[in-house]
Amino acid sequence: MRKIVVYELLSLDGVAEDPDRFFTDWDAALDANLAAVIATQDAVILGRRSYSEWAQYWPTSQIEPFATFINGVTKYVATSTPPDQDWANTTVLDGDLVEFVRDLKQRRGGDVGVHASISVAQALLAADVVDELRLVIAPTITGGGRRLLDGLPSIRLEPIRSEISPTGSLLVDYRVLR
Repeated sequence: MRKIVVYELLSLDGVAEDPDRFFTDWDAALDANLAAVIATQDAVILGRRSYSEWAQYWPTSQIEPFATFINGVTKYVATSTPPDQDWANTTVLDGDLVEFVRDLKQRRGGDVGVHASISVAQALLAADVVDELRLVIAPTITGGGRRLLDGLPSIRLEPIRSEISPTGSLLVDYRVLR
């Protein structure tokens, strides 16, 4: 069975919105962490907003290893309105997101990543279909913005790994307990 892996960049106070505001120092450990996360993924689920922003940026980006990964991977977009731009290997989801993901987990393949899409991550966490959380937490308190974990039911987690990067970011991985 495939795993659903949520990868998010957060501030210390849990804000996931606009991580460029609080990730001002990026280091080799963060690159290596991201490379390890995407190495096991062969599909990604994005929300409409993340898709629209990323479809404008990543096709011409030279930031590796993510540019090659995201441009080549199968992308599923959870949206009720068709995206306004095309991007290779993209499928707009038809129907219920949670049911689609439950079906996708049963198919053959690698891990399925949920990147940057706060609403999608929250919906899948609330529906108990996420298997792992892989969080990168900046040493910054933003004081405002959309938080990843707001409004969720109680979810038990088991720590898999934790590390502090040279620039002080926390790299923490959790398995969702059922």
